[in-house]
Amino acid sequence: MISRRALLASMAAAAACPAWAKPELVIAEAPFTPDTVVDMARTLAQSAYEPVPQIPQEWLDLTYDQFAHIWFDPRNGIWVDEDRPLKMDLFNAGLYVPRPAQVNLVEDGTAKTLGFDINLFETTDEFPDLPIGDTMGYSGFRLRAALNSPDIFEEFVVFQGASYFRAIGNGQTYGLSARGLALRTGDPNGEEFPDFTKFWIEAAKPGDTEYVVHALLDGPSTTGAYTFRISHGEVGEPTVMDVAVTLFPRVDLMHVGVGPLTSMFLFDETNRNRFDDFRPAVHDSEGLLILNGNGEKIWRPLANPTRVQVSSFTDMDPQGFGLMQRNRTADDYADLEAHYESRPSLWITPKEGWGKGVVELVEIPADKEIYDNIVAYWRPSEPLMTGSEHRFSYTMAWGDEPTGLPEVARVTNTRVGKGFDQVKTVFAIDFTDHPDLPDDLDEVSLTIRSNTGEISPGILQRNPGTGGVRLAFSLLPGDAQAVEMRAQMHVNGTPVSEVWLYRWTI
Repeated sequence: MISRRALLASMAAAAACPAWAKPELVIAEAPFTPDTVVDMARTLAQSAYEPVPQIPQEWLDLTYDQFAHIWFDPRNGIWVDEDRPLKMDLFNAGLYVPRPAQVNLVEDGTAKTLGFDINLFETTDEFPDLPIGDTMGYSGFRLRAALNSPDIFEEFVVFQGASYFRAIGNGQTYGLSARGLALRTGDPNGEEFPDFTKFWIEAAKPGDTEYVVHALLDGPSTTGAYTFRISHGEVGEPTVMDVAVTLFPRVDLMHVGVGPLTSMFLFDETNRNRFDDFRPAVHDSEGLLILNGNGEKIWRPLANPTRVQVSSFTDMDPQGFGLMQRNRTADDYADLEAHYESRPSLWITPKEGWGKGVVELVEIPADKEIYDNIVAYWRPSEPLMTGSEHRFSYTMAWGDEPTGLPEVARVTNTRVGKGFDQVKTVFAIDFTDHPDLPDDLDEVSLTIRSNTGEISPGILQRNPGTGGVRLAFSLLPGDAQAVEMRAQMHVNGTPVSEVWLYRWTI
């Protein structure tokens, strides 16, 4: 067993010589340029997929509670003893991450590969004595910067597991995640999860405000080269990532998701009746927001369905899409521990025309808030063919809702339930106010339609509780198992609200 005393002794030695600088921790050096990763991915795609060897089985057999007894000691962080604006901590592989990722530090055109060192981590006496072996390694890393105080370095980005990563705006708490790539999400034959197998983190110089991470993606179907240029803002401002991707398919990619987002939605006022819970809502994200190629702003409330459902929003050169957390007061969730009101929204802005395709939303049934059951991404209409190269670039903004979108009334809530007759299903959609909404709401044109069933005429009223307006109507679905609905407000032919889209299911 690794004793606490031995670990303290090793950390004292580390204080004299930063762990990352130990000669024995750097196991290889090589020249590096941004093209290095692209060339590596291109070459790798020409051969059959070979997965990274798994770590020792004993690390995978740990229970969740056992795994909680080992953690990285931030005093051993990368660059902690240097005058740099960026620090980095490492995560050990194990439990849910069976294959490690190679971590490289880049400075002055040279990449230094870090070997695994158990002495970088702290444990309790309850952590078992486990073999290290040649295959043991790191599952990922987190980045820390002086977000609010020059002497306190706070984490704001994490890369860990498969191709997952996540970030927060300044002052927020972690919520939804992103991935490098989604493959066959929701397909009956199963989804593929390629891995970021190697990372290169550039050493930041004093005064830098942009931090650069490169990653190599590898999986049975494709390889890829990624560059993330990351910057954080002041309190209330987003963390922004500029992402450049080059993919090299090993097989024809018929169902590929670019800019994939993963989140959790359990319940809110649309399905509150299915959950016996003291809280009014539980979710990391509550809606999918789309700004399509025609400049139409679309809001689709998320659902926790009883069976997997896939929704596709056809578009040409989308201007942006993302998963939003709009309700921002603590009382919206009444959870004093999870702080769902502080979870980030994530907005994707393409940097070039993405052509024809769909924003695809996959919603998976979930009975607990520990499961991520929401996935959204851009799916090109044309397959990515074997032997070709495909480039995508986009910006990711982790924070509150994006700025610069059309100034129309926003959907703030959707309530669904039986009316007083317990026969019709009533929909009550709350919008923010808008300067073009007249005092006499009878002058507002309402567009409410469905693909089946019977929809009542809409009633539009001022809502004194929100300061906005509420649109209410009812649905009689008849024999339909699902009904697609759309609603929007117009004044003199001009849209004054987002397009509200919803799929009602039994």
